[in-house]
Amino acid sequence: MDFSPVDQAILRIAQKNIPDTLTPFADMAAEVGCSEQHVIDLLARLKETGAIRRFGASIKHQRTGWTSNAMVAWIATDDEAEKAGAFAAEHPNISHCYYRPSQYPAWPYTFYTMIHGKSELDCMNVVEEILKSTPLKTYEVLTSIRELKKISMTYFA
Repeated sequence: MDFSPVDQAILRIAQKNIPDTLTPFADMAAEVGCSEQHVIDLLARLKETGAIRRFGASIKHQRTGWTSNAMVAWIATDDEAEKAGAFAAEHPNISHCYYRPSQYPAWPYTFYTMIHGKSELDCMNVVEEILKSTPLKTYEVLTSIRELKKISMTYFA
């Protein structure tokens, strides 16, 4: 997909923090020198083509009391990962799930879920839900010691 210099300027703003105003798209347009409709059309086109899945607010979960998290690695076949992925995609406490083939016999885990909760117990309750609702049975819980980096990707600098 080709982006004009104006499109790139819009996306530089959109990939960071859109204006915290009642008219963010108009404000973005004024900043880059185009119409508000151009901003809306660009973002709608990216959504329609699948370049972006959604356009919405991102909340800093730690500031809202969601202070615990766990990356849970599961042993899963392709079919099991499909079923577990459908469950995980709908679960409000799971922000990410991935299926990655294992390259190491000593690490047979192929399906990963990132679980968030207000406590370690909350996270483990989600693990129990996964155990009861999917074919997955074998897992390892990987807890964070500290966050070293967490930013969104920058596509247009």
